[in-house]
Amino acid sequence: MDAYAELQMLREIMRMLPSAVTVQDEHGDFLLVNDAAAAQFNTTPDGFLSVTTDADFLGQALTHRRATALNLMRSGRTAVFEERVNSDLDKRVYLTTHRPVQIGERSLLLSSASDVSRQKAVEEELFRRAYYDELTELPTRRVIEKHVTDLIAEDSSCPEGGYGHFALAFLDIDNFKHINDYYGHAIGDALLVQFAKRLGLELRASDMLSRISGDEFLLLLNPIQSQHEVADYLERLVQRLRAPFFIDGSEVFATASIGVSLYPEHGRSYDPLHQNADIAMYQVKNDTKGAAVFFDASMESEALARMATEQALRLAILDKRFCCAFQPKVDIRTKEIQGIEALVRLRDDNGVIQAPGAFINLAVELGLIDELTHLVLAEIMKSIDLIDEAFGAGATISINVAAKQAGNAEFMHSFAKALQDTGCPTRFMVEVTEDAFLAKTHFQDDIMPMLREIGVGVSIDDFGVGYSSLSALADITADEIKIDRSFITDIHKRPRSQGILRAIESLSEALGMKVIAEGVETFEELAYLQAATKIRYAQGYYFSKPIFLDDLQPQARISSDVRSESEARPTDNARPAYSRAGGRGY
Repeated sequence: MDAYAELQMLREIMRMLPSAVTVQDEHGDFLLVNDAAAAQFNTTPDGFLSVTTDADFLGQALTHRRATALNLMRSGRTAVFEERVNSDLDKRVYLTTHRPVQIGERSLLLSSASDVSRQKAVEEELFRRAYYDELTELPTRRVIEKHVTDLIAEDSSCPEGGYGHFALAFLDIDNFKHINDYYGHAIGDALLVQFAKRLGLELRASDMLSRISGDEFLLLLNPIQSQHEVADYLERLVQRLRAPFFIDGSEVFATASIGVSLYPEHGRSYDPLHQNADIAMYQVKNDTKGAAVFFDASMESEALARMATEQALRLAILDKRFCCAFQPKVDIRTKEIQGIEALVRLRDDNGVIQAPGAFINLAVELGLIDELTHLVLAEIMKSIDLIDEAFGAGATISINVAAKQAGNAEFMHSFAKALQDTGCPTRFMVEVTEDAFLAKTHFQDDIMPMLREIGVGVSIDDFGVGYSSLSALADITADEIKIDRSFITDIHKRPRSQGILRAIESLSEALGMKVIAEGVETFEELAYLQAATKIRYAQGYYFSKPIFLDDLQPQARISSDVRSESEARPTDNARPAYSRAGGRGY
C-alpha cells in the first residue's frame, strides 16, 4: 500500500472512530474533526471547519474551544474537562481529554471526548436521592447541616469577629400519625407535599427549607436583624398552616409545633443550634401545639430532666422495677366488685412510687410500651392468688393497651397469646382508647375477632375526650364503655353533661355495652348516677384509691354499707368500701 492510500485509510479510520477526536494547530484552528466530534455540536465536519463567527451556539462553543487550546499548548500540560452541550436541540455531557503534542516542528492539541450523558444522569439521580427528599424535593438533613456549618465558618473567619445572625427553626407536624392512620398513607404523603409548599412561601433565596425526617422540617432564615423579625414571620407562617388542606376530596387540618434557636445566642455550631431548636419544639408539643417558641436556658434543664427520666425508664424495664396497683369497678346498686383495673406504677431508685403520667407517654414514644405491657401481665399472674383473695376469683382484670399498640397486629398477636397462655383469658379485659377504633388500624376488623376467639373482653377507655361521636360508637362492638371523668365531675351541677351522659348511656344500652362511670369522687356524683341514670358500674376515689398488693390484708373485708354523705375522699391508707362479687361482672 502506497503512502497516499495509507493516509486515506488512516483519515477514514479517524473519521469513523466512536470517540469525538479533533486536532488543533498552534493558533487554535481545527485541522481535523471526525464525525463524532462534529455530531457533538450538532453539525458536520465541513460545517465545523467553516465556522468563522461566534454569533450562534456553535460559533460560541468553538471560540471557547480555541481559547482552551491556546492556554493548554502554552502551558504544555494535559487536562481533562467535563463539557456540557446545552443547545436548543440537545443537552449532553462529554468527558474531554486535551493533550498538547509536538509533531515535527508543529505544536498541536490532540483532543478526544466520550459521551458520558447517561453516566452523569445516573450520578445526578443518585446525588438527588442522597441529598434531596424524593417526596417533597426538598434538601435533606445533610444539605442544610453543611450549609449552616459553612455559614458559621464564613462568619468566624470574618476579620471583624463576625456574628452575622440567622435563625434555625425545627418544625414538627402535630398529630401526623393520627392523620396517617385516619386518612391513610397516600393522603398523609400528599399532606407532606402541600405542607412543604406552604412552608416554602415567602422564603428568600438565602433561606433554606429541608425535610429532615418523616414529618419534621428544618428552616434556615438567613440573615435576620432581630428576634422580633423572626417572631413576626413565624406568626404569619403559623396562621398560614392553620388553613385546611384539600386533598382528594378530604378537608385535612394540620398544624406544626415550631422551636427556634438563634445564632450565635443559642449556639455557635450546628449541633447545639439544632438541639436547642428541637428542645424548644418539644416544649411547644407539651404545652399548646401549633405555635412557635424560641429556645431559652430553662428549657435545657427540662430536657436534661426528661433524658434522666428516659434513662431511668429504660433501666426500670431492664430491672423489672414495676409494680401494679388495682382499682375496683363497683356495682353502685349492690356495692359488689365486678372487676379491677391494673394500673402500672414505677419504683424509682429510692423506692418512691411514680404514677404513669410521668412515664407512660415516654414509654410509648421510645417504643418501650410493648415490653412494659407484658411486664404488667406477668406481675398480675405472679400475684393472681392474692388478687382473687382480695377482690374475688370472678372479678375481671382490665389491662390498658395504648392506641399505638392496639393498631400493631404483631404486638396484639403476641399479647393475645400471652393472655391465652395464662389459662384464664376470660378473666381479662383489654382497655383501649376510642381512637384505636376510629383510626384505620384494623383493630375493629382484625384484632377484635382474635380477642373474641379466646374470650378476652374489650373496653373503650376515656370515652368522650378523643375523636368520639355517637355515630362512631354505633359501629364499635366493644363489651364495655368507660365514660371519661370529665363528664362525671360535678355531674349533679352540669345539665349539659347530664344530657351527653344520657345519650351515651342510651346508645350503649341499645348496643349491649356495659357503661362504667370513671372518676366518681363525691357522694353527690354517686347519688346522681344512682337516682338519674341506669348506669350500674363506677370507678373512682369515692370507692377506693388504687391499691397495691402489699397493702392488702386478707382480714380487711369491705363492708357493703352505703357510704354516708359526710364521708370524705379516702386517704392513702383507706380500704375499699364494698364486697366481693362472684361471676364475670357483666
